[in-house]
Amino acid sequence: MAAVEMPVEKWTGKVHEVRLGGEGRKSIVVGGETTLPFLHFEGSIPNRIAVAVEVQDQEPSDWATSLVSAWGDVLRDPGAWAKKAAEFGADIIVLRLRSAHPEERNTGAAEAKAAVDKVLSAVDLPVIVLGPEVAEKDNEVLVAASEVARGSRVALGNCMEKNYRTIAATAIADGHVVIAKTPIEINLAKQLNILISDIGVPVDAILMDPTTGALGYGLEYSYSMMERLHLAALQGDAMTAMPMVCTVGEEAWRQKEARVAEGVPASWGDHEQRSLLWEEFTAISLINSGADIVVLRHPKAVEVVKATIDRLMSQV
Repeated sequence: MAAVEMPVEKWTGKVHEVRLGGEGRKSIVVGGETTLPFLHFEGSIPNRIAVAVEVQDQEPSDWATSLVSAWGDVLRDPGAWAKKAAEFGADIIVLRLRSAHPEERNTGAAEAKAAVDKVLSAVDLPVIVLGPEVAEKDNEVLVAASEVARGSRVALGNCMEKNYRTIAATAIADGHVVIAKTPIEINLAKQLNILISDIGVPVDAILMDPTTGALGYGLEYSYSMMERLHLAALQGDAMTAMPMVCTVGEEAWRQKEARVAEGVPASWGDHEQRSLLWEEFTAISLINSGADIVVLRHPKAVEVVKATIDRLMSQV
């Protein structure tokens, strides 16, 4: 019987490579793919998908008990939390300045600087800093964070339609990367990338967060939209070719299946196992749709997702 020849697609484009960290810190490069996820026979996948761990600048008050128990007392201090995340295998630390939200503690630039300094001093991993996603507060705290982190090449997020000019200009001045965040829509994602690029941010300093849904809450639509972005990049569209970052932990753990332990059908099974599966399945689905960075919350999810990436990156 004659051997079956594997059909191979010939792509003309590639995903841009973006570096985080360096200059005395560990660095990581994401992106660079010239094929669809894990089709090693068809093209190059030079850089591993990175697993980031979310750290907040205040102790979470709305997390599920099982998630809080997994971290313990380190949740009270972002530096200790970041150090523990590094021990659990994080490739990147994502510091969320949640306290700056007007509905939380409405903290400002001074508190943001202190939190960023704690994390940068505690670990030598690459860092992403996320604001509260309120445009005016993001402008205040991310500009402050950028100043403290000058020379560390962190990623600042999120650049959105209402505030991208301020965040982009700050990143250019301090040598950082920006995260362009849009609702789940390919044309909006491309347009914001164009606007940020027109300001002067180079394509190798832009990540994009296309916004994603968790398992059972829009995951299928997120998957198809990310796949379309990835395909457009491989077909040569440079403005859809930015590496994608997905805040999996945030999306998965706010759903009732991950949060609720009582008053649900017995068929839902053990709560702790169920909540972990919700985060793990969401992450694994999105890395197969083109995510270059997945941001997780539970240490056990980090372990499972990293082991999955190891298997998928293997060409054996």
